[in-house]
Amino acid sequence: MTQITKEALAASLKKRLRKTTLQKITVKDIVKDCQLNRQTFYYHFQDIYTLLEWTILTEATKAISNNKTYNTWQQGFLQAFQYVEENKKLVLNAYYSMDREQVEKYLYRVVYKLMIDVINEKAKGMCVSEEDKEFIANFYKYAFVGLMLEWINTGMKERPEDIMDKLSKLVTGDIHKSLLNYQK
Repeated sequence: MTQITKEALAASLKKRLRKTTLQKITVKDIVKDCQLNRQTFYYHFQDIYTLLEWTILTEATKAISNNKTYNTWQQGFLQAFQYVEENKKLVLNAYYSMDREQVEKYLYRVVYKLMIDVINEKAKGMCVSEEDKEFIANFYKYAFVGLMLEWINTGMKERPEDIMDKLSKLVTGDIHKSLLNYQK
């Protein structure tokens, strides 16, 4: 029941974000839409921002969940771009309602998880410290999130497939090369 309630609250927030900015949405609006009371909302979430964070993390995780291997991570990242494009109005309202640091924090968390899984897979059998693997994952995390934020900030004009094609040409084989450089 808890998951269903969270998903209903998230769906209401997303519906409202397609029409207006986050500052204009209230807990009262969301719970009324879900036919719940405020106490139920606050049982699950501290405020609308924590609901938004949960929504973004849940949906981003779904977008990349089956693509967390070295051979499929680019497909996962493409799906994340496609999700943003498909939910453009929602994303832009959320993006311009929050400070950039908050949006970055959400994206960093999702992308880091994807990249550390890929790096750990490629590092099997190699003697690379956890610290170095984390450094490599962070490098890619910052590059990829920066790329996505710039794309969002400039109006999402370029097709996600074109971005991933360019990215693929740039980084193909580089994760393995990085690990080799850090191998002890």
